[in-house]
Amino acid sequence: MMFRGWTGAIVAVVLLASCRSDTSAHSTKTLTLATTTSTRDSGLLDLLVPLFEEKTGITVKVIAVGTGQALELGRRGDADVLLTHAKAAEEQFIAEGHGQRRIEVMFNDFVLLGAKSDPAEVKGITDIASAMQAIAQRKSTFVSRGDRSGTHMKERELWQAAGVEPDGDWYLETGSGMAATLRVAGEKGAYVLSDRSTFLAHRKQLDLEIVCEGDPRLRNIYAVMAVHPSRHPQVDIEAARQWIDFLLSDETQRRIARFGLKEYGQPLFFVESASADQSGT
Repeated sequence: MMFRGWTGAIVAVVLLASCRSDTSAHSTKTLTLATTTSTRDSGLLDLLVPLFEEKTGITVKVIAVGTGQALELGRRGDADVLLTHAKAAEEQFIAEGHGQRRIEVMFNDFVLLGAKSDPAEVKGITDIASAMQAIAQRKSTFVSRGDRSGTHMKERELWQAAGVEPDGDWYLETGSGMAATLRVAGEKGAYVLSDRSTFLAHRKQLDLEIVCEGDPRLRNIYAVMAVHPSRHPQVDIEAARQWIDFLLSDETQRRIARFGLKEYGQPLFFVESASADQSGT
């Protein structure tokens, strides 16, 4: 009986050790994704992240901030992969050795929004620099994110193209994300630059409309970059590469291409992939 007791105890220990080993082998990894508020506020991440987690078993920790802040997280090695939209800043990040190859994933465009009253009489102007000049000349209220995001960087670029250094009581900075900045602009009847996707996702709650669009300078490209492991050894480069492969896969590109069609009648993002059908058919 004693022998049987010892045998049972040994079997129990072996089984326990096996269970612990099996749990460890299947424990989920965590990928830290630093990205823009527009990918969150548009709802795109609500679609993509669960699909990736289900496919890979990797848990995604999303840090949605402005592009400038996302790049700083990458520079500190506090993120594994970045999804941002400011080409010049991204290329500088790569040149500094903080990131691996910059790969374009999708695009949409920026739009200039304003109240229906259009106090600067911008509606109908197709040249974005001229529209910005008109706002400055009339000192019509303009709300800026002021947060070094990709949208803020683009806005500064457009002011420079217009030959304007915005300053004064008419120019307000929120220091907030796109959705919050849109709410402030709507409340004040102000002009604001926005990515189209976030505007469409929130337009029912906003007293704003598009007053200028279509200028080639308003194109908005999103790119993905893995943080360089040789510069930041703590980075999980394999998980980062799995996220990149997932974004660039035909299946994901098709999902991105169709995102927003049903609800808004138009996609919120576009892709270059020839295999992605954006018609919804």
